[in-house]
Amino acid sequence: MALAPPSKQRAKSQATRQKLIDAAADEFRTSGYFNTDTNKIATRAGYAPATFYKHFKNKLGIFLAAYEAWVAEEWRALEAADEDTETLIRTVLAHHKKHLLFRTDLRGLAATEPEVKRYQNKLRREQVKRLAELAPDLAPKDDDWSNPVFLLLTMERVSDAIADGSAKASHATEAKLIANLVELINSLRR
Repeated sequence: MALAPPSKQRAKSQATRQKLIDAAADEFRTSGYFNTDTNKIATRAGYAPATFYKHFKNKLGIFLAAYEAWVAEEWRALEAADEDTETLIRTVLAHHKKHLLFRTDLRGLAATEPEVKRYQNKLRREQVKRLAELAPDLAPKDDDWSNPVFLLLTMERVSDAIADGSAKASHATEAKLIANLVELINSLRR
């Protein structure tokens, strides 16, 4: 038995919610979490400010929805990329560069907001499982997820350091860091 399509009202509500998430993601990417308010998000999406609260409790709620969309966007990019290790690394790096301010705010919020930290941990667990699917030789052995977790965390931090310029300020070159990540991935695959 086929499921009935969503009602027109429900479809409209879902479309509105998605427009709000897209607008929030753009605001967080360009202005940052702390320089964005819910009115700016609603206005950017083309709605009156009150519309925001029909779909989200607060700014943190839409930030989490934007974070989930960010992770999904990164995985779509990885799935579309060539399976060459360096290409995959450059894909992650490009995503981190594009969303530098969002990533910076995510790290700060995860350190101060328990809800963000819980959500980040949940999404990381999902990312680690997808990483193991993408590279089966990195899959856990005896329920020890250390290698894919190590790789995910290292990729995140090195990508963020390249994106925010702290790696260059510490006299590290992007090319050498990418080469080191390729070497790391190859060593974990053995």
